[in-house]
Amino acid sequence: MKIQFLGAAREVTGSKHLITTNSGIKILLDCGMYQGKGMETDGMNRDLGFDPEEIDYLILSHAHIDHSGLIPYIYKKGFGGTILCTPATRDLCAILLADAGNIQEHDTITHNKKRVAQGLKPLDPIYTVKDAQECMRCFVSVPYQKEFMIEENITVLFTDVGHILGSSAVNLTIKEGRKTRQICYTGDIGRYHKRILKEPEAFPQADYIITESTYGDRLHGTVHESEKELLKVAIDTCTKKKGKLIIPSFSVGRTQEIVYALNRLQNAKLLPDVDVYVDSPLSSNATDIMRMHPECFNDEMLEVMKSDPDPFGFNKLVYVQSIEESKDLNHHNKPCIIISASGMMEAGRVKHHLANNIENPKTTILVVGYCAPSTLGAKIARGDNKVSIFGRTYNVNADVVKLESYSAHGDYEEMLTFLSEGQDKKKVKKIFLVHGEFDVQEKYAEFLVDNGFKNVYIPKLKEEVEL
Repeated sequence: MKIQFLGAAREVTGSKHLITTNSGIKILLDCGMYQGKGMETDGMNRDLGFDPEEIDYLILSHAHIDHSGLIPYIYKKGFGGTILCTPATRDLCAILLADAGNIQEHDTITHNKKRVAQGLKPLDPIYTVKDAQECMRCFVSVPYQKEFMIEENITVLFTDVGHILGSSAVNLTIKEGRKTRQICYTGDIGRYHKRILKEPEAFPQADYIITESTYGDRLHGTVHESEKELLKVAIDTCTKKKGKLIIPSFSVGRTQEIVYALNRLQNAKLLPDVDVYVDSPLSSNATDIMRMHPECFNDEMLEVMKSDPDPFGFNKLVYVQSIEESKDLNHHNKPCIIISASGMMEAGRVKHHLANNIENPKTTILVVGYCAPSTLGAKIARGDNKVSIFGRTYNVNADVVKLESYSAHGDYEEMLTFLSEGQDKKKVKKIFLVHGEFDVQEKYAEFLVDNGFKNVYIPKLKEEVEL
């Protein structure tokens, strides 16, 4: 048996890892899109490194686009196998992939105008909304903790990693002759002591672990500290400066965490008396799906729902749907809070809010999660004085505040706790680090070795390893 690392190798996006058994069965772990470089990633996303028609099974850890976003593309290219994931992941993919298809269509139109002007041949979108809708027929939902046989000698078990709604570690048992190998692909590892989702749970003993390393060099604050900081930023911006607080946020997971925190602050009568807008139809749809899956909620959240049946809504909160409503916010001169996608500030309505407010010193931009190094979000977060938005240069006069404790990714201590729980470290033959920047991975690998894991390896892109 061998595994090839076809994405998220020494970088954070594009997760794709291909297992090929000795009998020729091909199992793809995730099929993520490269993100964060605009149309520069188009070629990277089209170069899969495998023939989609040869893939028998795609096992999906969770719905984020950097893990699921190329599913419509491989379907368009001939994939006809089975996609296995949890029920909540399937429901989220139904909206996320269609939204991604719409973005592909729109971005390609814009990009082709430039290509035609340069005398170049126009490109077709990598996939369309229709491709995204049709690929859903391949999905099969499997609940957590239910062992599912996909071949006579291959079973899969999903265990909760608490990253986003429906996120899971993929636990494979593969028998080849007299050998049985246990492989765990963690996907993205969530945080402990969260407000909404269950904590990451222990997974079965593994021989080989493929695991993320996004925050392998830093520690996060607690959820309680996050809410205090969020409140402070809201008061400083909306009450003292009388400006707009703009929170670029991923539609799935992060937005709901922020909304729930604001709901708690509102219930406690601590939040400034201002309007709060969630300006993202995708976020609204994702929130509706979240309401449908209370089986993913922790005990605290279930207890809250007994007295507050809708913890993702309060009287000052408005979910903005239409483009006209979104544009109207540009002329909204009163203090307010705007939560809008995307989290890395590379696409979506948030770019318009930034363009209209980034030069105003009354504005605060609150960065609440990871931004890939080349993204607009990363440039703003690191303190660049000028940034380009829609081809125009803007002075960054707004205050910029970073609050990484709202990240859905665990820090290095939380990831170690997850990897150690229920595992005999002596039985783990090898850990492969993926989904992380290389310098961070080197530090994290040393940390894992210092804490008892004997063989930690950082694969290169397209590298193939025999197990």
